[in-house]
Amino acid sequence: AFAKSRRLAMRGPAYMFSARYNSLTPVEERFLEAAEYGNIPVVRKMLEELPELNVNCVDYMGQNALQLAVTNEHLEVTELLLKKENLARIGDALLLAISKGYIRIVEAILSHQAFAETSKLTSSPLQAETNDDLFAYDEDGTRFSHDITPIILASHCHEYEIVHILLRKGARIERPHDYFCKCNACVYHQRHDSFSHSRSRINAYKGLASPAYLSLSSEDPVLTALELSNELAVLANIEKEFKNDYRELSTQCKDFVVGLLDLCRNTEEVEAILSGDTEINDSFDPTGRPSLIRLKLAIKYELKKFVAHPNCQQQLLSIWYENLSGLRQQTTAVKLLVVFGVAVGLPALAMLYWIAPSSKLGKILRGPFLKFVAHAASFTIFLGLLIVNAADRFEGTTLLPNMTVHDHPTQLFRMKTTPFTWMEMLIISWVIGMIWAECKEIWSQGPREYLLEPWNLLDFGMLAIFVTSFIARFMAFWHAYVAQCYVNEHYTDLSNITLPFEIEYYRLARVYWVPSDPQLISEGLYAIAVVLSFSRIAYILPANESFGPLQISLGRTVKDIFKFMVIFIMVFVAFMIGMFNLYSYYLGAKQNNAFTTVEESFKTLFWAIFGLSEVKSVVINNGHKFIENIGYVLYGVYNVTVVIVLLNMLIAMINSSFQEIEDDADVEWKFARAKLWFSYFEEGGTLPVPFNLIPSPKFMIRLALLTKQLLLSPLQGMIFLGSPQSSHYPRIMKRLIKRYIIKAQMDKECDEVNEGELREIKQDISSLRYELLEDKSCETEQLAELIRRLGQTLSRQHKH
Repeated sequence: AFAKSRRLAMRGPAYMFSARYNSLTPVEERFLEAAEYGNIPVVRKMLEELPELNVNCVDYMGQNALQLAVTNEHLEVTELLLKKENLARIGDALLLAISKGYIRIVEAILSHQAFAETSKLTSSPLQAETNDDLFAYDEDGTRFSHDITPIILASHCHEYEIVHILLRKGARIERPHDYFCKCNACVYHQRHDSFSHSRSRINAYKGLASPAYLSLSSEDPVLTALELSNELAVLANIEKEFKNDYRELSTQCKDFVVGLLDLCRNTEEVEAILSGDTEINDSFDPTGRPSLIRLKLAIKYELKKFVAHPNCQQQLLSIWYENLSGLRQQTTAVKLLVVFGVAVGLPALAMLYWIAPSSKLGKILRGPFLKFVAHAASFTIFLGLLIVNAADRFEGTTLLPNMTVHDHPTQLFRMKTTPFTWMEMLIISWVIGMIWAECKEIWSQGPREYLLEPWNLLDFGMLAIFVTSFIARFMAFWHAYVAQCYVNEHYTDLSNITLPFEIEYYRLARVYWVPSDPQLISEGLYAIAVVLSFSRIAYILPANESFGPLQISLGRTVKDIFKFMVIFIMVFVAFMIGMFNLYSYYLGAKQNNAFTTVEESFKTLFWAIFGLSEVKSVVINNGHKFIENIGYVLYGVYNVTVVIVLLNMLIAMINSSFQEIEDDADVEWKFARAKLWFSYFEEGGTLPVPFNLIPSPKFMIRLALLTKQLLLSPLQGMIFLGSPQSSHYPRIMKRLIKRYIIKAQMDKECDEVNEGELREIKQDISSLRYELLEDKSCETEQLAELIRRLGQTLSRQHKH
């Protein structure tokens, strides 16, 4: 009675939550109380002696006895209740047990006949039909969303053992349809309850991204986690309203992969994670080194912590100094000496590799480090050629008229300026070599992957501008050559001779050339290409620990500038058009021509950013003070908005991006360095530009073998595949998953005792008390029976 009054006092206003509670009989109240506090003797006795007892009666919160027993972790009471027929809300009780991590209770409920069919586990128990007595529920009695299945809930709670139990019974989490799916089910849910549809997708992805489900359900958890992390990152940009949820799940998948990598104990395990299954992926290339397919995927999906992990970096470093393990321990001075030697002897080394690519020297040159040094040296030579070409300009380019240079009387001036010099021919050979290298890269990567890399876009733009410049230069030379042929055919001396205009034009000095002259266009494009060529140096900066973070910050700054330019252009165009409309009628009536044309408006406002425009640009000479005052106001607002507000906002954005890089500079640099290294790991591209233009015997042999293989029948072609090698990948992954689960369970056990655990201890003590009281009651009855028998025995003896 005391316990019951205490429970009633604690409920307070919540007593009215369920109207059905008011109709409970004293027996039903006693039954619910016994189930809640774990009074096993009373529950057993009432179930055995009261067949008419309603086991599905509910309390003020709409909970029946089974739910109360599960909530308070009373296994024995739960087992007693599960033996009753027509017991309701078993599905809800299962979800309660899963949410609280009661493994033995989950096993007991799953052994019930209600879950004999796997279909009961693949769908939410709360979605069952209301006429099913085993799963019937009231709308106010549900605690979970209607799309929550047992396996999804167990995955949400990271209950590894429960997930394992459910997976053995055939439960799986169905992957949500694509966000843009137009199937009948998706269209129906979108129209009738879009919010519920979105929440069900998030709940499903939470289950799929759970480390418990990833560990136990997938044969290749690394690949599954990588692909899922990218899918969730894409969804974060599509479903903006749930952006934070999807980002957290994506980070959770990345942390899972990092956790597996952190548990590796030898090189074999690291290679298994970085390269995947050797039997499926053909994980070793012709050089014998791991292909690192998983690492390539991680770089593509920008799993920076995974790529920058010490285990991954150590493996990359060992491949980077392949065949040069002794160089790794040398000082920086020795490494620089090796780099200088390779740069000086590059032609000789390229020739030796061209002759004997499979020799010991050839294998060393195929190593990623020397390949990188060779390509860097080749590009450095290319930049040197650009510098020498700029310093050794051809003569006769003066702007002054009538000051041209001729080698013979009939030579046209343009024949001195348009021909290519030997230095320019070398530059052209380098450009052609780089074009061939880019074509091979497009062939190996595919156009889509090629265009996704910003450095490839820079290379493509630089080479396209170079080619356009050379074509324009050749057109100028061709036109001059045609004119020179005409002169040589008709004249022997050009002194005091008037030529046709189309021929005379090629005798004129540069000052008289038309703006669209091909040589002028060529020189302008060439200047842009030179600037882009020198900016390409930033590509190799991540190889250095000091310059790498600076280059990353610079790249992030460029992105911030592009974002800033959207707002800046809007403000700039608004003031430019406004000032032009204000002063377009005052051409000649102002102290200068500022704002009188669109071009002058652009110039004035642009140079005002740097403080190079004058205030008198708004002054009008004819005394229209109103227009002049409006001009002062607009010009002042423009300077305040752009110079003070927008430029300081840009500085703040740049500072924020720089600080983000600095806060995690080690991870950012190692990730950028890994991307650089990885581009030199793949087979091919050993000879740098322009030596790659010469077909090597190795290339010719490969071409012949490829042609022969194409001519063979498909059955004969299969001979080259060979029999698949046995893979240790499944065994290694099982070992790593086992370590991961043990570590996760140990971390969970080491957590501080929370309020829920204290409550469980309290309930166990309460249940134990009732069991002790029952034992005491039984012993008292036995003692009374013995005393009664003893009294009867003594009475018989007294009569005799």
